[in-house]
Amino acid sequence: MLKVRPKETASMLTRDGVRLDADIYRPDVEGEFPVLLMRQPYGRAIASSVVYAHPTWYAAQGYIVVIQDVRGRGTSQGEFQLFVNETEDGEDTVNWAAALPGSTGQVGMYGFSYQAMTQLYAAITKPRALKTICPAMMGYDLYTDWVYEGGAFCLESNLGWAIQLAAESARLKGDAAAHYTLYAASHNFPQYDPIPSLTECLKKFAPNAFYHEWIEHSKPDEYWERISPKRYMQDVDLPMFHIGGWFDTFLRGNIHLYKDITVRSAYRQQLLIGPWTHLPWCRKVGAVDFGLEATNPVDWLQVRWFDHFLKGIDTGLLEEPPVRLFEMGSNRWRNFDNWPDVTQKSYFLSTTGLACIRENEGSLTTTHPDSCPSDVLVHDPWRPVPALGGHASIPSGSFERSHLDCRSDVLTYTTEPLTADLHFAGEVAVEVWCSADQPSHDLCAILSEVRSNGNVYNLTQGYLHVESSQNTPLRVSLQATCACIAKGNSLRLSLSAACFPAYPLNPGTGSPLGSDRLMDAQIVTLTVSCGGDQPSQVLLPVVSACPS
Repeated sequence: MLKVRPKETASMLTRDGVRLDADIYRPDVEGEFPVLLMRQPYGRAIASSVVYAHPTWYAAQGYIVVIQDVRGRGTSQGEFQLFVNETEDGEDTVNWAAALPGSTGQVGMYGFSYQAMTQLYAAITKPRALKTICPAMMGYDLYTDWVYEGGAFCLESNLGWAIQLAAESARLKGDAAAHYTLYAASHNFPQYDPIPSLTECLKKFAPNAFYHEWIEHSKPDEYWERISPKRYMQDVDLPMFHIGGWFDTFLRGNIHLYKDITVRSAYRQQLLIGPWTHLPWCRKVGAVDFGLEATNPVDWLQVRWFDHFLKGIDTGLLEEPPVRLFEMGSNRWRNFDNWPDVTQKSYFLSTTGLACIRENEGSLTTTHPDSCPSDVLVHDPWRPVPALGGHASIPSGSFERSHLDCRSDVLTYTTEPLTADLHFAGEVAVEVWCSADQPSHDLCAILSEVRSNGNVYNLTQGYLHVESSQNTPLRVSLQATCACIAKGNSLRLSLSAACFPAYPLNPGTGSPLGSDRLMDAQIVTLTVSCGGDQPSQVLLPVVSACPS
């Protein structure tokens, strides 16, 4: 490793004359080096060190590292408008960074979340100096990958982030009262305002925040197409290192981008998905320790990637399978030649009609039942099923949830103890024949491992907002996953009509999001059918065991 010079601060002007500030870290040796660029909105001193090594470490590997405050954040000038200026500012910054003294003229970008979004927006203009990007945990289509899931607003993550950004805006303006109120709200999540999805403090202190537009545009309309990177990246082609987490709320974006670009790219597309939440990336995820192999390997992998594409060093990565997934349960990494798009195996729901009362009354079986009773679930908004872990709630991850599965407003369907290890990897879905006594309802589906001692740990989940009361087959797409359920343990599906506050309470009225008060919420009765010509089922991407 090389010695690193003391951090320096430098500024550039955008094409419209706005000053953007950055910290620069350089190797303390003579020579020219490629540039690694990160653009972020949280104050450049943080430098995403919540998940990555500090920039001094990357500089010690032989890179000039530039961490820039985006427009209107940190000490950079201008007005911060979510994603609005990141395309032109990104292009200007790439060109400026490439021309820094000591630069080879080649730029790579890295970062997660917003810092990954700035990579996509910069890539849209195809600046010649930008040779590769490493987007981690980001949205590709902002409607489906970030703000809404299955048509349901991702309340907890969206509101928490909006409050965080509004608090930072208040701090930069010197508004102590607004900053304190928003900071307090971020640490005491405002779940029960009169209209739960429209928090009073955000309405008062950030009336023009993007959050309000997100509520208003509850359908995938032109608004989302206009601001989403997906629309503009159809002819962009770069080598990309895609990084995601099984319990990250933006995993859908990672996978959609990877699958979209892989079919048309002339370059290496590499995908790594660990058992992580949005942050941190470590072996302990919720209440489960996934072992030493789950420890964050990204920094070494990124340096190897950048050495190959920015320095021309043959690191051998092109000889390795491009897809590397962490298999939860066996707690080891598995390599694939491509995304595991396998034929899904059906596990059918069967019941005595008491699946909400006793855990042994609902079952999952590979045999389609000829007929069986229906299950009835009553959702009471006074006591909604609470969110616990998964990818959409805070904290995220895997937690012991047997106490939730015992609730009478949760239906559970469980296999017999497995006679052999069950491995699955890829897309998971649930098809449920369901009807309701109200104009609208929600459906939450959670897939868990039931261990031989009775403990239950969630593996993946999905959510669907339904604007119909008819008895129709509903398809819930669950978060993609990779797991092994050990012999002697069982697979369980849990169904409910709420997962609050990860998603808003559905009042059952069919009214637009944000128009109903908490007191308007109705009790909803759901009827789930199984067997015969209404085969409710789990669709599981079963794969073979990893070779020893």
